[in-house]
Order: sequence, then structure tokens, then C-alpha cells
Amino acid sequence: MEVFAEYLDRIDNPSHRERLEAVFEWIMDKFPALTPKIAWNQPMFTDHGTFIVGFSVAKPHMAVAPEKAGMLRFADDIVQAGYEHTKELVKIRWDSPVDYALLEKMIVFNMADKADCETFWRK
Repeated sequence: MEVFAEYLDRIDNPSHRERLEAVFEWIMDKFPALTPKIAWNQPMFTDHGTFIVGFSVAKPHMAVAPEKAGMLRFADDIVQAGYEHTKELVKIRWDSPVDYALLEKMIVFNMADKADCETFWRK
């Protein structure tokens, strides 16, 4: 969690900070092969140097970015979970539960889909 400490310290709302930290801890426990890092001032997880999932925060929500392919693959699941979204982000309101099963599916999909990827982003 040390890699994210400075980012987390900048989150003013303690409950938002704790919630995001809990998500990061869950990912590190569930997917120990992923590398946590800060890039473009955002916390993210990579696998063999390729992007798997990233996060950002806004006043009303945390955002999860599984890349466009992940958004397309899980579009129905995202809607079913009741999350707002854009083409690139899933918005999880601070007062909504985190759908860890959906987050797990997105991460597993990206890890498998990008297993042979040699670039950071999909081409």
C-alpha cells in the first residue's frame, strides 16, 4: 500500500480514503501478481508492464477504468450493478456498494486478454 500512500493522503474525506484503500487491499490480496503503481498521477495496477485497471476519485464517486475493451465487455453488468459510466470509466458513488464480483471479472478479463500484450495500452 506504500506506493499509494501519498495519493490516498490527498483524499480529504476520511471515509472515501478508507474505502479506496479497502479496494486496493482487496485487489492486492486477490491478485498478488499485479503491480501497484502511480502513473499520470493516478493509482493503477499493471501486469507484465501492461495496464490492467486504474482508479481516480471525484467528489461524488470513485472511478474504475478497465480500458474501453473492459467497458464494452461488461457494459450490461455495469448497468445491472446500477453504476453510472462513460466510455472509459465506471463511476461508483461513495454511498453505493462496490461490486467486487464485477471488479474481479474486469481484472480477470484484462489479465487474460492482455496476456500477450507488449504495450501499456491496447492498440
